[in-house]
Amino acid sequence: MLDRFLFKQIDNSALIVFRIIFGLLCFLESVGAIFTGWIKRTLIDPQFTFNFIGFDFLQPLPGNWMYVYYAVMGFFGILIMVGYKYRISMISFTIMWSCTYLMQKSSYNNHYYLLMLLSAIMVFLPANRYASIDAKNNPKIKEIAMPSWVKWVFVLQLFILYTYASIAKIFPDWIDLTVPKLLMANKANYPIIGGLLQHKFIVVLIAYGGILYDGLVIPLLLYKPTRKYIFLISIFFHLFNSIVFQVGIFPYLALAFSLFFFEPEKIKNLFLKKKPLYTKNEVFTKNYKPILVAVGVVYFTIQIALPLRQHFFKDNVLWTEEGHRLSWRMMLRSKSGRTSYKVVDKASNTTEVINMSDYLTKKQIRTASCKPDVIWQFAQHLKKTYAKKGKDVKVFVDAKISVNGRPYQRLIDKNTDLASVPWYWAKHNDWILPSQLDK
Repeated sequence: MLDRFLFKQIDNSALIVFRIIFGLLCFLESVGAIFTGWIKRTLIDPQFTFNFIGFDFLQPLPGNWMYVYYAVMGFFGILIMVGYKYRISMISFTIMWSCTYLMQKSSYNNHYYLLMLLSAIMVFLPANRYASIDAKNNPKIKEIAMPSWVKWVFVLQLFILYTYASIAKIFPDWIDLTVPKLLMANKANYPIIGGLLQHKFIVVLIAYGGILYDGLVIPLLLYKPTRKYIFLISIFFHLFNSIVFQVGIFPYLALAFSLFFFEPEKIKNLFLKKKPLYTKNEVFTKNYKPILVAVGVVYFTIQIALPLRQHFFKDNVLWTEEGHRLSWRMMLRSKSGRTSYKVVDKASNTTEVINMSDYLTKKQIRTASCKPDVIWQFAQHLKKTYAKKGKDVKVFVDAKISVNGRPYQRLIDKNTDLASVPWYWAKHNDWILPSQLDK
């Protein structure tokens, strides 16, 4: 039973077309970061970046070298698309993209995380066995079929993503339309559609349509009678997200996943007319089965567990941010902060109030005003900066934040020296004061 589920041979048209689209999107994401100014704003202009804690060794290249870095990533995207030296190109892109993801979080995006996961998965897939330069140069690798586990890896990954995204929206601030209203209020200045987006019908559609779509899209794509209807809804849903929320390549990547749900014959006839259609349904159990099963169980257990970790931290994740990242919590909160940093010299006991703009960009200031882990990192950075001047200092933070339009409330214990406390990954950091969000 397991052998048939994992190793039944199916037509590989979906994977081949997905590789081409995936490589193109990797290229567009990379060069888009150059031409939209994202690299300059995020990796060049800042004096330092707020990397994921524990990855301090990952820092942007000096000067303008990050432009070259992203250009090289874009080049690997092209190589993936055409299927040239596929494995090397895929590994190289995965490593480079993962490094850029982990070296900064001021522009954190769940879709960047998804691209990192997908890139790592694609390394191990036989995606260059047809319509590739590799297959042309080495006809021995040419195949028209693939084991069925390849399809189910994508399906399960997407099911986890969308299910958690749906469940995360079932909380008071989303259900009572507070968050959707805030999201649309920020789009009021859009030409033509800005006014329409403020209409209550649109807000309700975003709120409840989002829950239903995320929760049902994968089951409805798997069920043949509803497949084409949910696909049409998906086109509208993702194009809407692309236009309104401007989330890069994700809407188009999400639509590309639909390839794995339609009949192979349709995919072949639409995109690969000259390719033979595989119809034999043979089962070839591979000798890597124990490794595949073990790795699959570990990987998907982690994917299921990571979004659940927020429930093991004290207080509300909207307030503490502990367990927020890597959890498919998308567009669920709007935060603003009134935050000041005070440095106290231990030797002279003199106090200096920090001008945040001397150290941070405007975007970084917003992040370092309301997110506890970033506040802690900035305190650590200030300690190191003053240490270079020969001073041993304490860093105190007075932060008041508003979550989803609520009254401002103090976030940080202003009497705690954040320069001297560690950051805890696996338990609540007690210098984050209790919230009133659940009252």
